[in-house]
Amino acid sequence: MTEVWLTIGVLAVATATIRASGPVLLGGRDLPPALRGVIALIAPALLAALVVVQTLGAPEGGELELDARIAGVAAAGGVLALGATTLPVVAVAALVTALVRAVL
Repeated sequence: MTEVWLTIGVLAVATATIRASGPVLLGGRDLPPALRGVIALIAPALLAALVVVQTLGAPEGGELELDARIAGVAAAGGVLALGATTLPVVAVAALVTALVRAVL
């Protein structure tokens, strides 16, 4: 149990250090425009990577798993392309996934 709390403490200190390093190192200066552009794209890229891994990844870490989740993600992408907000996108994705699972 002590090792767990030691790990949590070390990770908390490391996280605080990493988060504080930006303001300390920059000291009120603005970021260059190129760096701001990269930072703005990091969150969507990470989200896309998580969606792909959760949609296509097999639980055992084996081959790709093609199932109803792909239809749900595709439906969500289609509804997003039409300009829908988050709640309808999630509802359509869940409905399509449930329908495909019921059929297959």
